[in-house]
Amino acid sequence: MSLDQARMKTIVRKAAATAWRQPLLDSGLWFHGDIRDNYYYASYLFAAAVDPDETPPFDRTEGRRLAERVLLRVLQLQDQETSSPTYGHWPLGLDPTPERAKPHVLPVELMGSLMAYFMHCYGEELSPELAARFEDALSHVYRSGFYRKPLREYNHHEAKYTAAKLILGQRYGDATLFADGRECLRQTLARLRLKGMAEYGALPWFWHWVQAFTCAWALMGDAEVKAELSEMLNHLWTLRATYYFKGSWVGAHARGWLHDAPRDANVLHDYVQFGDFELPEAMPRTEYAGLLFYEAPASARLRALERSKPAESKAAILKEIGGVKQRLHSYAYLTNHFAAGGLWERVEEFDNEQLRWLYSLPVRGEKGNQLYFFHPGKGYDLSGYDPRHQSEWTEVLYYHNVVVAVYPLPEGVPGQVNGVLPEGEWRFTANGIFGKVEETFFAVYVSSDYQVRERDGYLQVEAEGRYVGVVVEAMGLPEAGERGIAGLDDFVLTMKSHAPRFTADDRTGRIDASYTTYAEGVQLTLSVKGPGLPGDRWVNGERVDLESYSFSL
Repeated sequence: MSLDQARMKTIVRKAAATAWRQPLLDSGLWFHGDIRDNYYYASYLFAAAVDPDETPPFDRTEGRRLAERVLLRVLQLQDQETSSPTYGHWPLGLDPTPERAKPHVLPVELMGSLMAYFMHCYGEELSPELAARFEDALSHVYRSGFYRKPLREYNHHEAKYTAAKLILGQRYGDATLFADGRECLRQTLARLRLKGMAEYGALPWFWHWVQAFTCAWALMGDAEVKAELSEMLNHLWTLRATYYFKGSWVGAHARGWLHDAPRDANVLHDYVQFGDFELPEAMPRTEYAGLLFYEAPASARLRALERSKPAESKAAILKEIGGVKQRLHSYAYLTNHFAAGGLWERVEEFDNEQLRWLYSLPVRGEKGNQLYFFHPGKGYDLSGYDPRHQSEWTEVLYYHNVVVAVYPLPEGVPGQVNGVLPEGEWRFTANGIFGKVEETFFAVYVSSDYQVRERDGYLQVEAEGRYVGVVVEAMGLPEAGERGIAGLDDFVLTMKSHAPRFTADDRTGRIDASYTTYAEGVQLTLSVKGPGLPGDRWVNGERVDLESYSFSL
């Protein structure tokens, strides 16, 4: 058994045990928050119950019966009224009762294709009644035509439509649909190669790309189309490897669920593919990570797992927002102990669930593994337990292991900048915050007074003022040792005298930050003339040239 197969079985085993222990609600389902969770966990329970090579922690017959019962309840909730505008769809949220829940456009996008894959793998082992129900549900999915849409946004929805066109076109002998899916696949891959992925670092969307095309690849009988699907998946996994660091996703996130800030938790696909971190106890997004797999190219795996030398990644992305095309620039710096990165520009994103820049540490279970600062914007929860939703009032400068950020805030905007520090050993002084987390030292300089609150797995820093500047420099313990820094006390003494220079002008709104990096002695300068104005950035007196960033990986 290969390592990836062993890791998939670990996920199946854990998910199946969770499903077996989960009490059924009166509706005959486990969850009402998202119908897809019922489908995913029932799939895992069935897979574990029929696996002859595993000894499940429950009676096989009873586990199989329970899985089939839940799968049947899920299928029964499909809208099968041909005249309905939501024909072929399922509800998403199921409260107050599943039968009264309105069908939603999202569940079928990925779940429909995964149902075809489940039938391919387990159809002969299902009870005749349930197998017939699956066939009936899939025929309604096919006839619904939800996926018959042209390419416009080249986003995760359209990626799933493209995969569905291929899967259903092949399944039902629809040559026209299949040809449309193949052309969409070609156009999508060409777009990614030419203009980058506009949904940069977006979870769980990226994994929906991966699962949809992996599902199509696994089911594909046409050798030429299967090879084209391999090209797409190789590209996706190369992209993932570029921003991969021991389970974390380095750099800016266009969106992320709450469980992915300030800790990377949507890690099951990474665990199967790379396996260089311990599988966390919590699995907030199981989907089909334990059942569906495509091996990344060797070059991508090498890039992801070999971090003996620091590496930079610079990429351009073309994104259209409100009809206006914008060229964005992404930066990442990865070492063997930490990684840093972000987006130079700030753009409006879906639900504003974004992170502009951050430092990443290896996945640490329930502990935070991200460090970043942001000014709260639209959608921010004032309780402070949702550290996402960043405003537009930020300018940044990235250079290797250092991030310089300034927050010039206009009148009328709440003057509090929030910081996230991963749980570790921290020292707080008037002119700096210094800490050791795992195998990394951090020096964090904040231009204004600050307070610190303890949160679950991380610390929240609150800095007050209309003109706030932040500089962070990270250093791996081995590198620090080479410089004579024996421990955190030595690091604090060294870096306290190395503080940056912040200046602000209340009259003009101008804020400047200058810092000479300790690790390399490079002079960094970030100057912003006022709120909403672009920043000027220099490295050793030379202006940062973003036009040098290319679209290629």
